[in-house]
Amino acid sequence: MKTTRVIEALGALAHEHRLRIYRLLVERGPAGLAAGAIAASVGLIPSSLTFHLQSLERAGLISQRRAGRQLIYGADFAAMSSLVTYLTQNCCAGSGEACAAACAPIASARPARRTRAA
Repeated sequence: MKTTRVIEALGALAHEHRLRIYRLLVERGPAGLAAGAIAASVGLIPSSLTFHLQSLERAGLISQRRAGRQLIYGADFAAMSSLVTYLTQNCCAGSGEACAAACAPIASARPARRTRAA
């Protein structure tokens, strides 16, 4: 994947609504989701939704197809895989060690909640 394409993709994902839309489409899988269902799920008005969908589409992260009168949007899983591969292709290259476990995502990125001692 070319660096300019990576920057476009990361830039498109660097917005709260677009990230929510993209994650929703990834969860939905190859079947995709109609624009109206996306709008209802993320709580956006149609004009705002269109703006965000176009941004994700220009970045190559999602695709659009027509099913009758509806527009169905879906995540482009090949583009997602290329982006993740680009970001991790040199994982731990300088360490001289195998780092598959070190580069694996952790179970939870949230720190544990601390309780107050009474």
